Amino acid sequence: MSDLLKGLNDDQKRAVTHQGTPLLVLAGAGSGKTRVLTHRAAYLIGKKIAKASEVLLLTFTNKAAGEMKNRMASLLTNDSVLSTNSLFAGTFHSFSCRLLRIYGHEIKLSPDFVIYDADDQENLIRSLLADTHYTVKEFKPSSLIYYIENAKNNFISPCSAATLAHGFWESTAAKIYGLYQKALDRNSALDFSDLIYKTVNMLSQYPALAQRINERYRHILVDEYQDTNLTQYLLTKILAGKNRLITAVGDASQSIYGWRGADYKNLTSLTTDFPETTVINLERNYRSTQIILDAANAVISQNRSHPVLSLYTLRQSTVPIALYQAGSELDEAEYISQKILALESRGLPFRSIAVLYRMNSQSRVIEESFLKNKIPYVLIGGLRFYDRAEVKDVIAMLRFVQNRHDQLSLGRLNKCLGKRRTDVFVGQIDTVKKKSKSLDILKTVISLSGYLSKFDPTNEEDNRRLENIEELKSVATSFPRLSDFLENVALVQNEYSLQEKNKDKTNKNGVRLMTLHASKGLEFDAVFIAGFEEGILPHSRSLIEQNELEEERRLCYVGITRAKDFLFISFATRRLQFGRSSFGEVSRFLKDIPETLIKIDQVSEIKLNPDEDTGFIYDPDIF
Repeated sequence: MSDLLKGLNDDQKRAVTHQGTPLLVLAGAGSGKTRVLTHRAAYLIGKKIAKASEVLLLTFTNKAAGEMKNRMASLLTNDSVLSTNSLFAGTFHSFSCRLLRIYGHEIKLSPDFVIYDADDQENLIRSLLADTHYTVKEFKPSSLIYYIENAKNNFISPCSAATLAHGFWESTAAKIYGLYQKALDRNSALDFSDLIYKTVNMLSQYPALAQRINERYRHILVDEYQDTNLTQYLLTKILAGKNRLITAVGDASQSIYGWRGADYKNLTSLTTDFPETTVINLERNYRSTQIILDAANAVISQNRSHPVLSLYTLRQSTVPIALYQAGSELDEAEYISQKILALESRGLPFRSIAVLYRMNSQSRVIEESFLKNKIPYVLIGGLRFYDRAEVKDVIAMLRFVQNRHDQLSLGRLNKCLGKRRTDVFVGQIDTVKKKSKSLDILKTVISLSGYLSKFDPTNEEDNRRLENIEELKSVATSFPRLSDFLENVALVQNEYSLQEKNKDKTNKNGVRLMTLHASKGLEFDAVFIAGFEEGILPHSRSLIEQNELEEERRLCYVGITRAKDFLFISFATRRLQFGRSSFGEVSRFLKDIPETLIKIDQVSEIKLNPDEDTGFIYDPDIF
C-alpha cells in the first residue's frame, strides 16, 4: 500500500483520517474534494477500519464513481484492490435500484420492475389526460411531469399533494399524480424519481430492514452534498442509522441546481440531525491564482444565507482580470475570438480555453464569430444553436413559407405541430406572405402555428428552448429579407458540416463553449465569461427573490473559479437580444470585485507566464 496521506495538506489529512463522529467536509472550489473523498475511502479499507463491502460511496454521476474507484485501486495493495470490487460506488439512483431489486417485495414491488424514461412518462400522462377529459393544452404533460418529480423529490405522496394543493391547476395536477402513480403500480413500473422515493418509503416503513442495511454498509461517503434534494437527504440519514458514520463533502457556494430541487441547506440539516458532527474546511485552492480567488471571494462573500469559505492559494500571479466593455454583442464575440487567437498563438491550446455564458441562446453570436475566424470549438452539454430542435422546427416553418414545395420542411412540421395543426398553419400561409420583413414573418408563423404552447415557461428546460426561439428574432432583425435570413442560416449550417468533417481534429483541440451550469467541476487555463450584465448574469428571472439572486451569485462564483491563470469578463453597453436592441447595465456582481484586481482590456497580445512548480499534482474535481 502506498502512503495514503502523501501529497495531502494538513486539513486534507484530518479529513481523510477522521474517526469517531459524523464528518462534514466543506470543500471550496479547487480544494481537492475528490482527492479527499477517494483517499478517505481507501484509508478506511487500507487501514482495515472497514471492509470494502462495508463502504458505500454515493455520487451524482457514474463517471465520478468510476473515476474514484480507479483512483482507489492505485492507492491500495493488490489484495486491497481485489477487495474494492465489493465496494459500492455509484449514484443515488443506481444504489436505490439495487435495494429495490433485492428488498422491494417488502412493499409489494416485483423485482422485475421496469423503469420508465421521459417518453414513457409523457405517453402515460397523455393517456391519463385523455381518460379524464383534460387536454394537453390545459395541462401540458411536461408541466405535470415536473410537478410530480418535484413532489417525489420533496417526499410528498399523492395524498399529501392533494392536501397541499391550492387552486384548480394544483388540485388537478395532484389528482393526475395519484392516477399516474396507480398506473405505474399496475404496470410494475417506476419512474426515475421513484427509485429514491420508494427506497426511502420502504426503509422508513420497515426499520428492521433499515437496520440490516446499516449493518451491511457501516461507512457512508457522499459527494456533492449541496446538490442533494430532500429525498436524497432522507436516504443518507437513514443509511447512516445507528452507526452515524457518515462523511458528506460539499460546498454551499457551489450549489447551483435549486431548480432541480437541490438544497444546500442539507449541509446545515446534517449538523442539526447529527449534532456531534465534526466540520473541516478545505480552503486551500490548487487551481487558480490568488487574484482570481480574491475576485471569487469578493463576489460570494455578499451571500448571507450559507457558510462562505475564504479560498487562498500559494500560486501567485500578477496577471489581472481582463475586463472588456463591448459596444454590442457582435463586438463582444469578436473580442473573445481575437483574444483566443492571441492566446493560441502564444502556445495555449484551444482545448485549454473555455467561454462561459448564462443562457444557451448566447452561444449563437459566439459560434458565428468562431466560424468566421476559423476557431475550432466544442459545445459541452448542448447542441450548436442551429442544431437545436426548437430552432430547427421554427426554421422549417420559415422555409415552408418561402417554398411550399419543400416537402422535407412540411414533414418536420407534421412531426412538431401534428397533422391537424399543420393543416391549419398551411391554410394560413397567404396571411404570412403579406408580411415583408423577416421579423414580422417570424412572429406571425410562431403565433399562427401555436408552437409556443408546447412549452411551459415555469419549466427551466422549456425556458431555455423559448430563449433560443426568441434569439431567432435577433437573426431576423439582422437580415430583414426572409431569403437573406434563410441563406445566412444555410451558410452557418454549412460551416457546421465542415467542422463535422474535421471532427477528429476539431473536437480534440477546440475551445470549449458551455453554460455556467455545465462548467461546474471543470477547469481551464483561460476562461471567458460573456454577458456580465443585469438581466443576463444575474438572470432577469432571479431579480425578485433573494434566494434566487443568491443562486445566481453562486453561479457567477462557479464560473470565476473555473479559471486557472487567465480570466476575461465582458459586457455590452448595447445588445441585440431576442430581436430587441437595448442598453445594458453592467452586472452587480462586477461591482463586488475590487478595482485593484481588474484591468480594462482591449484586443491586444497576451503574454503567457509558465506556472511555478507547487510540488502538488492537482486532480480536477469530477462532476
